[in-house]
Amino acid sequence: MEREIGRSKRGRRVYAFDDIAVVPSRRTRDPQDVSVHWAIDAYQFEIPVIAAPMDSVVSPATAIAMGKHGGLGVLDLEGLWTRYENPEPLLEEIRSLPADSATVRMQQIYAEPIKPELVTARLAEIRASGVTVAGALSPQRTQELYETVVAAGVDLFFIRGTTVSAEHVSKSVEPLNLKKFIYELDVPVIVGGAATYTAALHLMRTGAAGVLVGFGGGAASTTRATLGIHAPMATAVADVAGARRDYMDESGGRYVHVIADGGLGTSGDIVKAISVGADAVMLGSALARATDAPGGGYHWGPEAHHSQLPRGNRVHVGAVAPLEQILFGPSPVADGTANLIGALRRSMATTGYSDLKEFQRIEVVVAPYAP
Repeated sequence: MEREIGRSKRGRRVYAFDDIAVVPSRRTRDPQDVSVHWAIDAYQFEIPVIAAPMDSVVSPATAIAMGKHGGLGVLDLEGLWTRYENPEPLLEEIRSLPADSATVRMQQIYAEPIKPELVTARLAEIRASGVTVAGALSPQRTQELYETVVAAGVDLFFIRGTTVSAEHVSKSVEPLNLKKFIYELDVPVIVGGAATYTAALHLMRTGAAGVLVGFGGGAASTTRATLGIHAPMATAVADVAGARRDYMDESGGRYVHVIADGGLGTSGDIVKAISVGADAVMLGSALARATDAPGGGYHWGPEAHHSQLPRGNRVHVGAVAPLEQILFGPSPVADGTANLIGALRRSMATTGYSDLKEFQRIEVVVAPYAP
C-alpha cells in the first residue's frame, strides 16, 4: 500500500518488528515438545541462531562455544583475530576508549594488514574443536582471500556487507562475479545483506545457499543517519521470503534459506523474524551482551572503523549473563535479552506450533507498539 509523500513521490508503507505481533491459534503445546532445529545444506543445528561476524561477538573461542551450544559462530576474517597474533590488548583498549575518540582510534587499529597465515590458524583452531566452521568476508575482500579461507577448511562461507548485489557495477575495478564464484566454490555460500524482493531473487539465482536480510538496522549501525538508507525488518524479511517462494517455483524446488540479520535485540524480535519467513537469525548485540563475549559489554561492527566513511559506533550494551544463559536461561532479567531460545520455544508452544517451518505460517497482525 503506497502513501503520498508529496505531489511528486509516493512510498510503500513498511513495518519493523515493533509494528507487528503474532497471534495464538486454537491449540497450545508444551514448550519441551517444540523443535527449534535448523539445517542448511548438510549442516544440522539445534538452534536457529548464528553469531554475527563482529569482533565484539565472535572470537575463535566464542565460535567454538556457539557450536557446542548447537548454533553457529561466524568469524570475521577481516577482524582483529586475523590482523594481530594477540588481539586481546586491542580489545581491551577498544572497550576503554572515550566515546569522542573511539572512531579515530579504531580506524588506526584496523589499519593493520590482514595476515593470511592468521586466517588459516584461526579457522584451524575452530575446526580442531569439532564444530561447524564458518567465516565471513566482505565482497571487497573475497577475491583476495577466498582461496586461503577454502584451503583452511571452512564449511560455510559468508559474503557479508552493508548490502551485497548480484550486479555490482564499477568503472575502476573488476567486480566479483558472484554467480561464477559460487558455482566454482565447493562449499555453501551465504550472501547479504539484501532488503528487497528483487535484490534477494537475483542473489538466489547466483546459487547462494542462503540470503542474509538486513540493511542498516543493527544496534551499532548509523547507516540510516549517514546514508539515509534503512529497511524495516518485518517487511524486508517477508519480501525476501516471498522471493524464496517464487524462486522455488522458478528453479524446480531449490530452497534458499532466509536469515534475518539486523534489528534483533530481543527474543520477541527473533519470534517475529521467524513468523514472517526467516529460517534462522544472525545476532550481534543480543550476543554481545554475554559476559564472556569478546566485546566485554561493548558492541561494534566493521562499519564503525571504515577508513573513509564510518557508518557505525562502538556502543555500550552491557553484560547480562554468560553466553549459555543468554541462549538457554534461566534469565536474570524480564526484558527479552536472555533465555532467547526458551522464549522462542514458549512463544511457539503458546501459539500452538511444533517446529520452525510450521511457525512461519502463523497469523501476524499489525500492532504498533507504544511504550
